[in-house]
This record gives sequence, structure tokens and C-alpha cells, in this order.
Amino acid sequence: MSLAVHDRLKVVPLTRRIGAEVLGVDITRALDAAERDAIERALLEHQVIFFRDQPFELESQKAFGRLFGALHVHPGAPGPEGHPEILRIHADAQSRHVAGEAWHSDVSCDLAPPLGSILHLHTVPASGGDTLFASMYAAYDALSDRFKALLEGLTATHDGEHVYRGRYRHLGANDAGRSYPRASHPVVRTHPATGRKALFVNPGFTTHIDGLPRAESDALLAFLHAHSQKPDFQVRFRWRPHSVAFWDNRCVQHLAVWDYFPDVRSGHRVTIQGDRPF
Repeated sequence: MSLAVHDRLKVVPLTRRIGAEVLGVDITRALDAAERDAIERALLEHQVIFFRDQPFELESQKAFGRLFGALHVHPGAPGPEGHPEILRIHADAQSRHVAGEAWHSDVSCDLAPPLGSILHLHTVPASGGDTLFASMYAAYDALSDRFKALLEGLTATHDGEHVYRGRYRHLGANDAGRSYPRASHPVVRTHPATGRKALFVNPGFTTHIDGLPRAESDALLAFLHAHSQKPDFQVRFRWRPHSVAFWDNRCVQHLAVWDYFPDVRSGHRVTIQGDRPF
């Protein structure tokens, strides 16, 4: 007789505010509804969850992602042949930049930014290459009531142009004539599943606060970015081969630390379609 999901699937929190490791489940195989629901509950509670020893193939990674929604196709980066939903994450001695080296929320420039992302790394450096994740729930909660009132009703513009233009030419992507996403979103968004409020501006994509003079917008964004990056709101994940991170893009920002040049760090990401922030 098989064990109940709660007896074999263990969720181990890594900090009080964000992050947990999920044990006792093989996510490379087909999951039943109870396993899928337990993983979703862990994600909603801990915002980013981690798995070890999960040797995904591209099809099994896509199948896992589809348990939580339709898959997103990146607006700039080409996927491996036959896999447009896959984003290759790779850095080596020839790299001039790496994916995620600035704090960001994935593709927040989309009108409906992704729900979440699932990253599998098959090759990691002997040391370095960690990823930092920050809770935007915690960042919002730590603000004073008066400052929260100031932010209420404000929107900000998120633009992909300066992030993506020309970035993927080395992968054969010709973006001449292509338009990249640009959207306006609430500075404070409400999570559609939990009802919690989270800051939703980031240094990677957010260009300005709508309706404010540039000096005021720059000052407000500078404060919010510095505030959001406080270590108190973070968890740091140390990768091993075939580790997986699954983060909730609606309430988490992340940063990939590039401290391992010229070593190789390589894997693939699938991203789940989301809805329009409110």
C-alpha cells in the first residue's frame, strides 16, 4: 500500500520568509493530482521551492510545467529546435553576460507576466553560481502604513526593449523590425491565489512610475529597489547538478550571481503563462 502524499512528500522551510526544499517526490515522472496540489500549496506558501536530483529531459520538464498552466514562449530568446517553450540558460568562458545578473521578475514587461518559472541546471560550477530570491510580500509588508498609502493606485511601465534588443544575436535571433513587450502594471499587485500584496517593480524592466516627473519617479524607484533587495527578505540557493528551482513570479524577484567565470553553468527553464496584474 503506497504512502499518502503527506507522509512521503516533505516540505522543509529554508527561511521564515521565503524558500523551502521539497523532498520525497520525483518530478521527472507523471504526478498524480494529490502530488501536483501539494507542490502548488508549497509554492504558494513559500514562494520559491527547490528540488534535488531531478534529471529532467526537455519533454519531462515541459510536462511538469504544464501541470500548473500553459507554457510561455520567450519574446526574444530562441528555444532549442522543436522546443520553443524552452529557454536555455548557459554561461561559459565565451559569455559576455549571463541571464538574470540583475534583480528582476521574469518578463514583467508582458501584458500578462508569467505566473512562475522552473529552472533545471544539469551542469554547475564547482563553486559559485548561486541564485538569490527575494520575497516581494516581505518587502511590501515591511513598509510603513503611510508609505503603503503613497504607493496605492500607482502604476509603473515595464519595457523589454532595453533588455532584449540585440541580446540574442549570438544565438541566431535577428530582431530587426521586432517589437518587444511594454506594459503598465500596479506598483503593488495583489496575488490572485493568496490575496496577499506584493511590490511589483524591478530594476531589470521597470523604467518609470507613470504620471510622475522623472526626478520623482527615479527617486521612488531607487528606494523601492534598494528596499526590495534587503537580505532580510532573501533566500540563497546553492545549486548541485540536476537541482530544480520553481519560483512564483508574481511575488518573487531573483538574481543569478555570476561569480564563477570562466566555468560552465548550464540548463533549461520553462515558464508558465500568467495573468494581468491587479
